[in-house]
Amino acid sequence: MQVQKGFTLVELMIVVAIVGIIASIAYPSYQSMVVSSARSAAQADLMAFASAMERHSASNFTYGGAATGGSDTGKPTIFATHSPATEPAANKRYDLTIAVVGASGRSYELKATPVSGSVTDEDGELVLYSDGRKAWDKNNDGSIATAEFCWAC
Repeated sequence: MQVQKGFTLVELMIVVAIVGIIASIAYPSYQSMVVSSARSAAQADLMAFASAMERHSASNFTYGGAATGGSDTGKPTIFATHSPATEPAANKRYDLTIAVVGASGRSYELKATPVSGSVTDEDGELVLYSDGRKAWDKNNDGSIATAEFCWAC
């Protein structure tokens, strides 16, 4: 008598169900890590952007005029306009902008705004101030609360 080798349909269906359950648990964790990684890259880019602002100030004696067209706010001309800055603009997760330059030209506010339609879309803005304060709009409500003045809240 010959013994048949192979898997039955029931055994294959059980394996497919187990793989589906594992995938449904693992995918949200994976997405969370992708967003966290993109946020970390934006934080690093904001710090490098701040260094570029300091170099601009050292040579011009003001933070003003560092944006497109010589204006004080908007897309920077002294640094990449997107994050991750090391990748092409097609892969951007955040837009980098100079949000505010103080009236005296001695202070600034840099923002990393999540790109609509990307994995960071609902992540909230990252802000870096010239005095070293860091903020993350963690709840993505459009304003920075007192508890959000950190990048690791």
